[in-house]
Amino acid sequence: MSRPLTIPLLSVLVAFSVTFTLAQEKKQSEPPKPAKSISEELLWWWNSFGSKLIITAEEFPEDKYNFKAQQDERTFGGNLLHLTSASYYMINANKGSTVGYIGNDDSLQKKFSTKADIIKYLKQSITDGAELIKLQGDSGFTREFQFPWGNFMAHGWFGWAGIIEHSGEHYGQLVVYYRLNGLVPPASRPK
Repeated sequence: MSRPLTIPLLSVLVAFSVTFTLAQEKKQSEPPKPAKSISEELLWWWNSFGSKLIITAEEFPEDKYNFKAQQDERTFGGNLLHLTSASYYMINANKGSTVGYIGNDDSLQKKFSTKADIIKYLKQSITDGAELIKLQGDSGFTREFQFPWGNFMAHGWFGWAGIIEHSGEHYGQLVVYYRLNGLVPPASRPK
């Protein structure tokens, strides 16, 4: 009785394997697309990571925005506020003018007290960063600016790489908060 089931299943697996192999061969025989400009690549990276943060912020339950894994750390909402304010520090320094709100943990929590406020602030920072990347273009990578967390000049690429890395560290904390609340973070779900 297992034989009739085995033959159709084997046929499906063989067909799938052949199709997959042919698709891979075609993919490998086509030359890769040319690289985009440096600023286009950065814009993609900024927006891609920003989208992941926004989805994470939107999906996390509002009643858990004050959750933290231990006493001596920021809440879920506090982490979003911190990484957004830090992004604005870098954007403003790199731009040479002020956009967005910058503050310490207490002032941020007073100004952005609801989930909706925090998400709006986060989304605006991603938009403002994307606009600056487009405005400066490739020349923004070599343009010097005063680094906001030290008394030295830095190139644009240094600021962007640093703030995305910083945001990634806090995204890691948000993932832990998801897991501790029995939730699967967006980037960990099957595609």
